[in-house]
Order: sequence, then structure tokens, then C-alpha cells
Amino acid sequence: MKAINQRKKIWSLISLGTLVGFLLVSLIMPLFAAPVLADEAPAAAGATAGEAAKVEMSKDIYYKIPGPVSGPPAPKLTASDYPSYKLPYPLSENRIIIWFIAQQHLFFGSFVLAVPIFCMVIEIIGMLMKDPVEGKRYDDLAHHFIKISLTAYSVTAILGGLLLFSFITLYPDFFRYIAGIFKPAMHIYALLFLAEIGTLYIYYYGWDRMSEGFLKWVHASLGVLLNVFGTTLMMLANSWLAFMMSPAGVDEQGRYLGNLWHVVHTALWNPINVHRIIGNMVFGGGVVAAYAAYHFLAAKTQEEKAYYDWMGYVSMFMAVGALIPLPFAGYWLMREVYGFRQQMGITLMGGILAWLFIIQAVLIGALFFASVYYLFTGMERMKGSERYQKYIKYLLFLMTVAFLVWLTPHTMVMRPAELKAMGGQQHPVVGNFGVMSAKNGAVNTMIMTTIMAFILYQRSNKIITVKWATLGNALLVAMFAIALLNNWWLAIYGYYIPANVRIGLSVPQVLGTLTCLFAGCGINIAMMKGSKPTGPVEWGKISVRSQYALFALGVSFTWLMALMGYIRSSVRLFWHVMEVFRDSSPWAFTHTIGFAANVMSFNVLVFWVFCLFVFWLGELTTAHAVKEAKRGKVIGETVIAGGSE
Repeated sequence: MKAINQRKKIWSLISLGTLVGFLLVSLIMPLFAAPVLADEAPAAAGATAGEAAKVEMSKDIYYKIPGPVSGPPAPKLTASDYPSYKLPYPLSENRIIIWFIAQQHLFFGSFVLAVPIFCMVIEIIGMLMKDPVEGKRYDDLAHHFIKISLTAYSVTAILGGLLLFSFITLYPDFFRYIAGIFKPAMHIYALLFLAEIGTLYIYYYGWDRMSEGFLKWVHASLGVLLNVFGTTLMMLANSWLAFMMSPAGVDEQGRYLGNLWHVVHTALWNPINVHRIIGNMVFGGGVVAAYAAYHFLAAKTQEEKAYYDWMGYVSMFMAVGALIPLPFAGYWLMREVYGFRQQMGITLMGGILAWLFIIQAVLIGALFFASVYYLFTGMERMKGSERYQKYIKYLLFLMTVAFLVWLTPHTMVMRPAELKAMGGQQHPVVGNFGVMSAKNGAVNTMIMTTIMAFILYQRSNKIITVKWATLGNALLVAMFAIALLNNWWLAIYGYYIPANVRIGLSVPQVLGTLTCLFAGCGINIAMMKGSKPTGPVEWGKISVRSQYALFALGVSFTWLMALMGYIRSSVRLFWHVMEVFRDSSPWAFTHTIGFAANVMSFNVLVFWVFCLFVFWLGELTTAHAVKEAKRGKVIGETVIAGGSE
């Protein structure tokens, strides 16, 4: 019987893979269509060789290969070509309206793309568990997560439609140009959206009907399919903004050259995709963790506190798991920006937008501090964790020093008298910490400190009994010590070599950090095999301060998303499409940092007000989830990582 069930599982996965493969092939085929659009090709019936020879050829500005001109040039606009609602300032600027709507759409879109990833992972974890009670608990948690996102899907769709109408009415020429180039991709986007919504409803409403046996594997396969649709949607949308930053597939006049794949696959498309996927997971985990914290603080019984404490931990674990590689993805994106146009990189890191990266440093530091603080307060749930409390102050000190280096600016904004007194914009001592060599060392130190805190959390209620415990501890200490020393040495060595050589030092620094992450956690998990528990995890018995840390995690990353979205858009300066399509509107200038910060803060505030509304709606249907979680064993006896038993 087991063999039959196993074969069914295998065939269900094969069938799913075949379905997804055929679907993606049918969707991607238009990207490789004939290079000349049908309505502009001279190869109609009866066309002569002379007519065919009249096809104009031009050179791709990025790929540097010739292609047939298949579209009009980018329009040359004047200030009068931009409609306006004549509203009071700042709403008299069309871009402020677009900014607000696009940011809200991005917030909700990121959330609804991340939650299905969590649901897929948690559901599969539940299916693979040997204990059916524990498996059911994780399955109910995944069901709860997808329930939270349903309202957010509706809000995302509404904001997407509003954004589309705003572009059509406020930037008609720009929208006409972009839509003319990405027309096939936009049709694919619409079809994918319908497919995602249909799959979502089947996935959610079929949860109970497909809860056992072969149907459960079919349901898990639907979760995979849902994420395939969502990720492809995001990548198509990313191609539009990547084209605006790093155009390809067009000539110097902005004329489309017939190859849609070149237009989609620009210099920044892949790094933006990776950065957005990881960022969405951190953001989604932060929002769901805040949802759990909200319900924990509002809980009236110990059972409810235990359930939402466990939910908050699982959410935080997934968010931090994605947060660790996020700086590396951001570094890759910045490196590719420099590679595409060095001036864009200078504008970002050393020009008018440079001080926004100081704000970014503060927010990233807040994320790591909130994560580590939550882990340390989470030790309160476990007896026996007292023996590790003495290490907390050293880890916090190390992270604080790294954080101070991370946020140190390279140059200072000062009056002439202050410049004269200091001897220049760069401070003779502190200024040394403002260069990228020091900052690479600092961010890797912060990540390794977070990994060390998590390893301590994993073994908080465990007494390690393996015979090689002494050797294992020595390996862990040696691994982190060597990685930290290597990281600091490379950061110092970077001061003595040219910038184009220094950038390569980030590779061994990242490798050291990743080795600590994977090898360190792997050794620690192996050491805990057969360990003696000092007591069960007492879920719900945790300080309320920990829940505020979860809120800080969610809000900080929301602000960070708003900040980086603004930076990415502002780097184009007065271009709709970089060096191809000029922005000639009356507001084609860069706002002050203070004004931009106010708009970003307003966007964050509005989003979290929306979130509180979504949380309130979710509260109407959470009683069943808590009741299900109370079945069988104490909530959370087994969790995704550490502190179990």
C-alpha cells in the first residue's frame, strides 16, 4: 500500500511538472516571436524584394547588435503635454499621485507574493512530519496564513487597476510608449494574473477537501503552481522598471527593434528579480509576524497567547532567514548598476542620493537589532537558557560597533567654517569608516553576529550529549573566529588597493559569512541530535517587549522598501527611460531628502492602517485556527528550528 501511495505521489509531481512546463512554454513563446511586428513587416503577400529591402535597421543601445526598426521613437514632450488635476501642492505634481498609488500597490503585491511561499513551505513541512498531530498543526498554520492574504489580494488588484488608470490619465504619452513596446508581455501579465487568482481560490477553498492521501499531494502541487504564477508575474513587472533604468532592445532614439526578449532581459533585470524575491519574503514575514504580535497582545487566554507566540516565531524565523542574504543581493544590484552606467552608481552612492543610504543603514541596523533582541527575549520560554545569558552582552556590543561603522557617512554636510576646521568634507578619523571597504566588513559582522545569536537560541533548552561535543564547540568557535578575522583583515586591506580591485574582496567575505551560516548551523543541529531537553518550550510565556520587536521588524522593513523604491526611481533623475525618453514635466527635479522622507513615512503609515484593517478582518475568523491548534500536544512542541521538544 505504501508503494502505491508513493507511486501516486511521484506521478502527481510528474503531472504537475508537465502542466507547469507546457503552461510556461505557451506563455514564454511570445517573447521569442518574429523580430518584426506583423503590422509593420513588409513581407505581406505580393511584397517585392525592393520593398523588403526598405526595412530600416538600427543598433541596440545595450546589446550592440542590429535589428529592424519596429516602432516609433520615444516622444519628445514639453511641459504642456502632462495633464494635471490642478490640486493643491504637492498633489499638483502627477508623480506624487503615482508615487503613492504605486507604493501601496507594491506593498500589498509584495505581501501577497511572499505569503504563498510561506504557505507552500509550511504545508510541505507538515506533510513530511511523522507525527500526524504535529503535521496537522503546521497544516493549520499554513491555512491561517493564506487566509490572511485573501483580503490583501483584493486590495492589490484594486490598487493595480487604480495605478493603470492613473498612468493613462496623468502620463498618457509615457504609457503609450511603454505599452507599445511591452504589449505582448502585458497580455501575458493579465493572463497570469487570472491564472494566479483562479489557482489561489482552488488552493484556499479546496484545503479541507484535499486534506488526505493523494489529494493532499495535489493540493501541495497547487501551492507550487501558485508560486510559479506569482513569481512570473513579479518578474514581468520587474522588466518594465528595469527597462526604465537600463533600456535594451531599442536604439538611441528609443525605437523598438523587434526583439521582446532583449527588452525584457536588460542589464538590471536579473539582479532586481533576485533582490525583489528575497525582499518580498522578508517583508511578508515581517507583516505576518506583526499580525501574530497584534493578536498576542490582544489575546485573552493563555492558549491564544501560546498559538500567536508560536506563529510569530515561525514568521520571524522565515523573515530573518531571508534577511541574511538580502544585503548580498542588494550589493549585486548596486554592482550591476555601476556596471551599466558608472554615473548612475556615483549618483546613488556618492551624489545627491548618498545620504539616503545613511537612512538605509539605520533601518537595516534596526532589522538586525530587532531580530537578535527577539531571539534573546525568546529564550525566556525555555528553562536552561540562563547559561547562555552571559554571552548576550558581547554579541550586542559586537553588533553595535559594526552598526556604527555601517551608518558612518563618507562625507559630511557642513558650513564653510566647519569644513575649514575639519580640513575637508571627510573627517580624518571617522571618515575612514564611511568607505565601502569598511561597510562590507561591518555588514558581514552584523550577519555573523545574528547567526551566533540563533545558534545560542537553538541550544537554549538542550543539554548536548554527543561524544564529540567538545570538538563540535571548538569547530564552531574556530569557524566564527577565522571568518571574523578574515572579514576584518579584508576590510582593512581594501584601503590599500584600487577600487576596481577592492570590489572583488567582497567575494571571500561573503563566502566566510555563508560558511558560518550553513556549516555552523549544520554542525549545531548535528550536535543536538539525541540531546537531553531541560524542559518544554513554554509558548506564550514571553515578554510583551518581544512583540514590539516584531512590530519594529515589520515597520522597519516597510520603511526600507519605500526608501529603496524611491532611490531606484530617483536615480533616473530627469529621464522616464534612462538616456532615451526625457521627462519634460514641470516637476522633473529631485526633491529634498526631507520632503521625500515625509512622503515615504506617509506611505508607510497608510499601509499599516490598511494592515490593521486586514488584521481586524482576520480576527473574525481566527477562533477556529486557535481551536485547531489546541488539539493534541502543547502548541509548538516542534518548531521549524531550535528550541523544540
